[in-house]
Amino acid sequence: MARHRIYFLTPIVIIFSFFFLYPLVILVLASLRSEDGGALTLDNYAQMLADPYYFKALVNSLLLALAATVSSLILAGVLAFFLARNDFRGKTLYFTLLTFPMSLPGVVVGFMIIILFGTTGVLPMLSKWLTGTPSMAFAYTIMGIFLAYLYFEIPRVILSLYGAIQHFDRTLEEAARTMGASPWQAVRYVVLPTVFPIFIASGALAFSTSMSAFGTAFTLANDFDILPILMYNEFTLSFKIEVASAIAVVIGIICVLMNVMNRIILERGMR
Repeated sequence: MARHRIYFLTPIVIIFSFFFLYPLVILVLASLRSEDGGALTLDNYAQMLADPYYFKALVNSLLLALAATVSSLILAGVLAFFLARNDFRGKTLYFTLLTFPMSLPGVVVGFMIIILFGTTGVLPMLSKWLTGTPSMAFAYTIMGIFLAYLYFEIPRVILSLYGAIQHFDRTLEEAARTMGASPWQAVRYVVLPTVFPIFIASGALAFSTSMSAFGTAFTLANDFDILPILMYNEFTLSFKIEVASAIAVVIGIICVLMNVMNRIILERGMR
């Protein structure tokens, strides 16, 4: 049995080491190098906090990811609760349409926002036809990328919350109702505290996705800076490999921490 385990694990360890550990070590070492190739240093990381240009991009990324996460939790929570508690004709089709954006690449989502809210988009042209003045042309602003993030975050959060709400023990809610609680009080004091860990886990996953999203940001982020675009520009345009590597490591650390939080909460919930 032990020999069989070695035969099974060895290819996995080799593949994991070559395709993950080795590139990761090279990335971290590159982030610790100075531009002149001298001794290892933390200056590239310190620069992200000391330089207003990099610090602004960091703050923009964190605030954008937080806003998208909170908004998607609220909207997806309402939709997931409605779907889990109601059966109606066409529910499967409705659920499929809600989760359809998950199958679209980020670049496609960005182009959809441009089609709707670009300078010559559908809604600006419609407002110009109605009022004579175009409005809602915010595709290339932070509002445009915020809507794009919501577009692909909401389906993910719905899928995470739907199962938890659907499998909630309704007898607990009924017990609260028999003790005089109103339907809203039963939801507020019984249902929501029970599924709250799933909300936090889903929020961690949504935050991680928003922090690392590149395709959508690359399509829309023309008037403001966020970390994925800044990393790309520093690597391809400015040839600052060391700074770009430091930005990549920071993004990776944030996303790994969020994913670890997600797994810990979910595993505790299954016990």
